[in-house]
Amino acid sequence: MPQLSKQLVSQAPAVSEALPSSALLELPEKVLQFGTGVLLRGLPDYLIDKANRQGIFNGRIVVVKSTDGGDIDAFTRQDGLYTLSIRGIEDGREVSENVVCSAISRVLSAKSQWADIVACAANPELMVVISNTTEVGIQLVSDDISQSPPQSFPGKLLAFLLARYQAFNGAKDKGLVIVPTELIPDNGTKLEAILLEQAHRNNLDAEFIDWLETANQVCNSLVDRIVPGRPDAATQAALEAELGYEDELLTMSEVYTLWAIEGDARVKQILSFEQADVGVIVQPDINLFRELKLRLLNGTHTLSCGLAFLAGFPTVREAMNDVNMSGFIHNLMLADLLPGIPYQVDEKAGQRFGMQVLDRFRNPSIEHKWLSISMNYTAKMQMRNVPTLLHYYQKLRAVPHYMALGFAAYLLFMRATRQEGGKWQGELEGQPYEIQDEKAGYFADLWARLEPAELVRTVLHNQALWGHDLSALPGFAECVTRYLEKLLEHGARATVAHALNRSVEQNVAV
Repeated sequence: MPQLSKQLVSQAPAVSEALPSSALLELPEKVLQFGTGVLLRGLPDYLIDKANRQGIFNGRIVVVKSTDGGDIDAFTRQDGLYTLSIRGIEDGREVSENVVCSAISRVLSAKSQWADIVACAANPELMVVISNTTEVGIQLVSDDISQSPPQSFPGKLLAFLLARYQAFNGAKDKGLVIVPTELIPDNGTKLEAILLEQAHRNNLDAEFIDWLETANQVCNSLVDRIVPGRPDAATQAALEAELGYEDELLTMSEVYTLWAIEGDARVKQILSFEQADVGVIVQPDINLFRELKLRLLNGTHTLSCGLAFLAGFPTVREAMNDVNMSGFIHNLMLADLLPGIPYQVDEKAGQRFGMQVLDRFRNPSIEHKWLSISMNYTAKMQMRNVPTLLHYYQKLRAVPHYMALGFAAYLLFMRATRQEGGKWQGELEGQPYEIQDEKAGYFADLWARLEPAELVRTVLHNQALWGHDLSALPGFAECVTRYLEKLLEHGARATVAHALNRSVEQNVAV
């Protein structure tokens, strides 16, 4: 079987929608990208390829890889081409699509090709820098930017920007739009602060520092797309048989896309690929998207994981195939969490986002384990759901019953029965499961000596956990206690059915 390459594409009998045309392979390099990871391939690079196909952005990407080896050789063998296999549910419809992305022109090693990377700074058509160097990439470290290359990602970027400043004699119109996609809040603000601090530590000229601040724009951004990456061997073989070629870089992704970028009219103009997909948004404030993701997607995960796991559903998809569990998740998200978001949200926009999340949860191609979601359970509950709970009370002055049931299940999930090798374990139907939470010992102690009602009051009253006395919320402790007692007496499935005013017998697969 042939391998994906420019030659293979050029010899294809007819260029289908999935294959790039020869013109797409000749577009100029307009983007410098730090990172080769699957998230970048599955979201920004795919979206730029999509825009190029529509004649909008008309630019390709030079990728910087921090180390030699690995997939850099595969990129070379395949001329930067890779297949993105998009699988999932959209508006209740199953989607299956394969696209050969051609946005990457070349991949350069920072370790062995730093001079070639710096040479890109003199390219007048370069406009954009994208990065995803993991959360630890945006950190201030002592770095000498005269090294080849500098040690850190911000150091490499600063050295590149200095080379560009020098190449164009400080021309203000040659500044770049820099969009980090690392999954940390205010990623652009933090990166810009590190660049300026490193510029001072490296004793760079005041004129360059002024150019750095005024000619370049570092944008906060939020990315959201599940990109599991390379499929397992059996799926890979099946896909390659379907495609008719081998692809070492074949990447899987879900259908949903979100790339929200904080920027003004100039940023919007330069990032013209925004026009190619409704999932790309450039606007001055992106907090709405951060709140929707945090409260509806992440918050629903956190308030559902204990209950779904205790009900015997190992994965999100399996829970969504159960009519009662999916009913709970739907009601929790749209009846309790949506009105409780501590941010001004248009109800229709919130409903639309919520329905997209439910489609994502139903994706048959992604196995997302509830036990993995339960990691750092207490910290996630505090960050994702306590502000929503407080705002719900402030706004509606009522008990959010689905949140109360989710919280009760969290308490039951945290009931450790033993400790082995320093790790706490709970038990479900005679089988142990690991409680991966720094507060596991605290809960083990409470369960060992308190009855459910007292345990609920003690936990909710613990302001060190939540930052608030949640036991002061009218009726909440009583509601959580009732659900916890039902979970203990009747089990998770029956309790969910009762909360939905259904019987367990009515629970048929959807």
